[in-house]
Amino acid sequence: MSKTLIRGAKVLGGEPQDVLIDGGTVAEVGRGLSAEGAEVVEAGGKVLLPGLVDLHTHLREPGREDSETVLTGTRAAASGGYTAVFAMANTFPVADTAGVVEQVWRLGKEHGYCDVQPIGAVTVGLEGKKLAELGAMHESAAGVTVFSDDGKCVHDAVIMRRALEYVKAFDGVVAQHAQEPRLTEGAQMNEGVVSAELGLGGWPAVAEESVIARDVLLADHVGSRVHICHLSTAGSVEIVRWAKSRGIRVTAEVTPHHLLLTDELVRSYNPVYKVNPPLRTERDVLALREALADGTIDIVATDHAPHPHEDKDCEWAAAAMGMVGLETALSVVQETMVDTGLLDWAGVAERMSFAPARIGRAEGHGRPVSAGEPANLTLVDTAYRGPVDPAGFASRSRNTPYEGRELPGRVTHTWLRGKATLVDGKLT
Repeated sequence: MSKTLIRGAKVLGGEPQDVLIDGGTVAEVGRGLSAEGAEVVEAGGKVLLPGLVDLHTHLREPGREDSETVLTGTRAAASGGYTAVFAMANTFPVADTAGVVEQVWRLGKEHGYCDVQPIGAVTVGLEGKKLAELGAMHESAAGVTVFSDDGKCVHDAVIMRRALEYVKAFDGVVAQHAQEPRLTEGAQMNEGVVSAELGLGGWPAVAEESVIARDVLLADHVGSRVHICHLSTAGSVEIVRWAKSRGIRVTAEVTPHHLLLTDELVRSYNPVYKVNPPLRTERDVLALREALADGTIDIVATDHAPHPHEDKDCEWAAAAMGMVGLETALSVVQETMVDTGLLDWAGVAERMSFAPARIGRAEGHGRPVSAGEPANLTLVDTAYRGPVDPAGFASRSRNTPYEGRELPGRVTHTWLRGKATLVDGKLT
């Protein structure tokens, strides 16, 4: 593999430096490095980050290739600056056996736009009744360490306790979709003033908060790791903050859309804003931003949820829940966290690369931009600002809530182990 010299990049937003890639490794970082024998990428003014890691992606394959495939999803990931994604288990068939997780893992290996780490289901068929083959999935070639029934809540406390006990043996983590099902029957949006005015079934904050409270107590009792998916309310923030103050092994994620959008957008009845958990209030949004800034929320995860056109282009009640997010996540984080002064670029690297890699045990990812480390990198033109055009997405689906909206930042280059997967904004 040839050498690449990234010249004049602001590594993690710091002073400009040159970064030399040789093969799959960062060979040298410094100023005035020789470009002899190297392809040169002029990066003056741009920010160089470690490759982003998404702990919560829906790739849909096997079974819903009309929405997304491992190929199209990983191409979308590379376009957004990601070098590793964790693929959720709610496929058809469900990824609840060693065979299915190995299939997803091997598809990721074949396509090569980013590394794909499957997430195994907690329960058989996501039905919440019987534990899936957690040990077999962990011992498979895929080496699964994260387990989730995402899309559904592990609502049975006994099953949740058993899962936490089981994964403790190999320091795995259970990622909980916190949604008490009885409290959200018929729910269409956040329960509050807007839902009352629109006459839509309300999704109360307590449906999320009650499950999180139970699960952090279970994790404390067992001494195991629990991760909270797509945390969305101010009350949930306070529960996680309390749990961390007690030394409970809990981590949490927030999605880009919950950092920016509110339930006021539902007044348009545009199903593009229909998502699980629902868009919340401005108060919740501000609490989530503050919690991400102070470390109560550990990471940003996209919850990239692609759907075909017909599943979204319909009346609100019939529409599927979810938004695509891999190709816009970094821009939304710049808009809500960096440009507001809540985080610097080193903080973004921590929450979008280092921390998710630690939580998911993503080997070779979330590493410093320094000599001897794997060359998993992303280069960002932070001065760019422009409208979002889903027609240019690499994802198979187009259900973005940001169509036409101006957002800052544009990923120009992505490298996976030294190989360029994105060059000047174009996939290789």
